[in-house]
Amino acid sequence: MRTTKSAKKLVDALSALPGIGPRQATRIVLYLIRQGHGLQKELESAVGELKKVKVCSQCFYVHENPGKLCDICLDNKRDQSIIAIVEKETDLISIENTGRYRGRYLVIGELSRGGLLGPDQKLKLRSLRTWIGKNCSGLASEIIIAFNPNAQSNFVAEQIIGELKTSAGKITRLGIGIPSGGEIEFADDETLGGALRGRG
Repeated sequence: MRTTKSAKKLVDALSALPGIGPRQATRIVLYLIRQGHGLQKELESAVGELKKVKVCSQCFYVHENPGKLCDICLDNKRDQSIIAIVEKETDLISIENTGRYRGRYLVIGELSRGGLLGPDQKLKLRSLRTWIGKNCSGLASEIIIAFNPNAQSNFVAEQIIGELKTSAGKITRLGIGIPSGGEIEFADDETLGGALRGRG
């Protein structure tokens, strides 16, 4: 795009975000320019506020609490012996929005195209095993692998089952309700709630 250096710098930055290509980034930048300084300052302030956001040391979700744990991990009313392993933060949000799950989580991180667990993901699973050892007398009552239903996720799920099989009474998957190839993030509350109820 032939434009100013400042606009191109923002286009390049936005293009690096997931789901936004150069063409869409260009449209966003031109929209911001047309809207003027009011919206630009508001956006600048909102981005600046992200400095307050931290990653939970236990489940790896985001929070703004003074300590190391997020609100979900700090909630004593939740069943700490049931753990849902999700790929992305947006999957966690979608499950929470159903109002039908009261356990804790582990955000494992984006699955690789090759379907192999990465070093960071293995560290997170090791951290979970340690946590279960200390807080669940060595055995969680249930670990739910809450991944999108596709071949790659199934392969990763099998690896996770191998890593955690001695740490849980049972390891389950989300049940029927989410179609193969579907995305948890975009499932409606009823569909996702049914998948949680029918896990196995």
